[in-house]
Amino acid sequence: MKHYKSLLFLPLLIICFNLSAQESKTDLQIDFETFTLENGLRVILHVDRSDPVVAVALTSHVGSAREIEGRTGFAHLFEHLLFLESENLGKGGLDKLSARIGGSGANGSTSRDRTNYFQTVPNDALEKMIWAEADKLGYFINTVTEQVLAKEKQVVKNEKRQGVDNRPYGHTSFVIDQNLYPKGHPYSWQVIGSLEDLQDATLQDVKDFFNQWYVPNNVVLTIAGDFDTQQAKDWVHKYFDEIKAGNKIAIREKQPVVLKETKKLYYEDNFAKLPELTLSWPSVHSYHEDSYALEILTNYLSQGKNAPFYKNLVAGKELTDNVRMYNYTSELAGQLSLQVRAFDKKDLDLVKAAIDETFSSFDKEGIPEKDLKRIKAGQETDFYNSISSVLGKGFQLAQYQIFAGDPNEINKNVDRIMSVTAADVQRVFEKYIKGKAYVATSFVPKGQIELALEDSKAAEVVEEKIVEGAEAEIVIDETITYEKTPSSFDRSTEPPYWGTPEIKTPEIWKTTLPSGMEVSGITSKEVPLIRFSIEMAGGLLLEDPNKVGVSNLLANLMTKGTKNKTPQELEEAIELLGSSIYVNAEDEKISLTGNSLARNYEATMELVQEILLEPRWDEEEFKLTKQQALSRIKQQKANPNSIAEDEFKKLIYGSNHILSNNNLGTAESVATIGMEDLKKYYEENLSPKSALFMAVGDLDMEKAVESLRAISANWKPKNVNIPEFPEPEAPETSKVYFYDVPGAKQSVIKIGAPGLAATNEDFYSAEVMNYRLGGGGFASKLTQELREGKGYTYGIRSGFKGGKLVGPFEISSGVRSNITFEAVELIKQIMEEYPENLDQNDLEVTKGFMIKSNARKFETLQAKLGMLSDIGNYNLPNDYIKKREEIATDFTLEDIQNLARKYINPEKMIYLIVGDAETQLDKLKNLGFGKPVLLNGSDM
Repeated sequence: MKHYKSLLFLPLLIICFNLSAQESKTDLQIDFETFTLENGLRVILHVDRSDPVVAVALTSHVGSAREIEGRTGFAHLFEHLLFLESENLGKGGLDKLSARIGGSGANGSTSRDRTNYFQTVPNDALEKMIWAEADKLGYFINTVTEQVLAKEKQVVKNEKRQGVDNRPYGHTSFVIDQNLYPKGHPYSWQVIGSLEDLQDATLQDVKDFFNQWYVPNNVVLTIAGDFDTQQAKDWVHKYFDEIKAGNKIAIREKQPVVLKETKKLYYEDNFAKLPELTLSWPSVHSYHEDSYALEILTNYLSQGKNAPFYKNLVAGKELTDNVRMYNYTSELAGQLSLQVRAFDKKDLDLVKAAIDETFSSFDKEGIPEKDLKRIKAGQETDFYNSISSVLGKGFQLAQYQIFAGDPNEINKNVDRIMSVTAADVQRVFEKYIKGKAYVATSFVPKGQIELALEDSKAAEVVEEKIVEGAEAEIVIDETITYEKTPSSFDRSTEPPYWGTPEIKTPEIWKTTLPSGMEVSGITSKEVPLIRFSIEMAGGLLLEDPNKVGVSNLLANLMTKGTKNKTPQELEEAIELLGSSIYVNAEDEKISLTGNSLARNYEATMELVQEILLEPRWDEEEFKLTKQQALSRIKQQKANPNSIAEDEFKKLIYGSNHILSNNNLGTAESVATIGMEDLKKYYEENLSPKSALFMAVGDLDMEKAVESLRAISANWKPKNVNIPEFPEPEAPETSKVYFYDVPGAKQSVIKIGAPGLAATNEDFYSAEVMNYRLGGGGFASKLTQELREGKGYTYGIRSGFKGGKLVGPFEISSGVRSNITFEAVELIKQIMEEYPENLDQNDLEVTKGFMIKSNARKFETLQAKLGMLSDIGNYNLPNDYIKKREEIATDFTLEDIQNLARKYINPEKMIYLIVGDAETQLDKLKNLGFGKPVLLNGSDM
């Protein structure tokens, strides 16, 4: 995970970026306060009155690097365990609390060096969150029983299967780290640990780990948002003061790596369809003086059309559609990686030769000053985006405290970034890459070893076997009791709410331009940024069914140069402003979205005008764009999740509906598309009369209209008619479909039926009804039963996906392969019983979340832009959030039950499973829906 560099101790933080498109200086001041309890707990407070919300984060200075070989995965395991239960929160812990108070959902992440727990809540619930975080830190470990541990091991193992074992190239990091770092180095194993280590962990091991590292003197508590600082301090003292400090924790020495010789390894990947080469060199730890120049070096070499790797490997030799290079710094050491996923059947020795050629050219030519300026401008915008939410600010503060230790480091860091010279970039290239040993991994499709680098040796990868009944069923004994930790006061009483958050619906301004384009926006001056979007109705809906993929190719080509700018010149012009502009094709629209520093907004919109009205129609770029689409299509055919998405759409919509297609198209359809097809789509279907312009940030309506004046005057209005499509119908009886991925370690499950359009009057009510089924995360019955109850899955959710047209109701999950039938049967049972099992508590939890979570609806610029999009596309009133509060308030238990019976019928659904047919297909007959239909291959 990328680490934000962090800060602390000074009452005032000043961040100065000295370089931008206009060479102007921007000062951002963030007031914060810090104090330390007697037990060593560091506390950071940052007040932001812009929204009635507060983010609370508990960050422990422990990650996988604190583990030992043979006992890996503990830090990540605790990330899971700490959400479950603590002595005074009771069963369900933070997840249950979050649902009631309208929180963003308790979440966490684990890295090599730290574990954090965080969420954003309405500000009336701050005391509740401080109480809950203290309970996790000081009153948790007694609740972990053998059964709880066994069940959570299953969840973590499912996460590993989903993120590593069951996806293409999933073992790459394992192979690299095993060979880049010496045996015993704390970065030589993976954060998630090994399945064997997780299985062998004892309850005593777990308790010892917690007692050593989860102590106040190893933790930072961050509170950021709209709150009273003195009141917050009082609450922190009340709930945290009596938690005892742990043993003194020593500062760890850096452990840089010296690689004596190059290592080349290959692996035949069961899921990969394309060969991938990754080169990794030892690098530097976080905050090392060379890390800033290395960031610029990797950015310059690999990102964008002006990058040397793009020019040589992508545009020149046509070996790949993308080159990634990044400097991954951690607390003790770092690594520099270069990754190329080559086109089909490309020999990776050719890729390596092209890489060496590019490095040689850079060694002679270095980095132009213009590119230094361009990259630094982008860093300024990235920084503002990172602090656009109170949670983002909280993360920054905690990271600086833990890993920098010096509050002045933030000023030093920015100065170092801005003072990097071309000579510095050249120097770090010579110091860390030129002529240096590296680890090279060649991940190739099964049976294509000849594509690996010459002289590569087989990598050692532990593959889990699918064994029926390998893991025992776990039943949590609710009667087990534990000894409660003494406290000076009764902690079992949940604190009250304090006040009522004043939800201020943002003021929306609207107008319509003479061309017919509708304009709307929200003025927000929290950060000097502007986000904007032009949404043009159509997308996949306007495509020829015989040439699907046109809108995607058009969207990608639109940013590849303009009439008066080459692709390289356009990209450079955008980046010199510190801006970004993207065009994306979706099922029902094509969207041009942008992000700009407020001072560079007008200049950015001039480039938008060129992109929109003066396309270049570059033949070379069109050829490359087609190749990229074909490469993505091929890769998706190897990804079980992508396979499930495509097959589910076909089953929901039927072969004659345009939405049954992936908007990338197929290899066959893309091959038939020519430039004239794109020009025809552009001329006939992009019109201001069917376009919405939306902007949020540091601008007003006058500024927005002025920026659109030339676009509106020169964009020819025309009527665009969306074809009528038949509504998909639910099957008369349920049917099971299976797509075979031999050797799959997980089964991907999708269950559902045609649901509702977002414009349907029942749509929001149906979302309310679905909250307790599968829309509420850990508050949902599906998650509680399949993850928390059985350990079958890492995650499961349900929801309605409608747009202007009817979309599906869908339940989706990935489960461990050897319980596929049991998981599907349990999902079916939960759906059957859902209406009758709902009770008054379910109603209150649902209403509480739906109403109180509105305090978070408008916090970020992106959230405000999404709100404008919903209003414009679905004809919602400006105050629709308030109106939905009224709907939720008036909901009755009978309303939810009736909606559940109306829209969730497990006897009229499509059941799709993507997994290993040899071991899982036959058992699915027992669901009672007849013989499963095998979608690929022959029936077994």
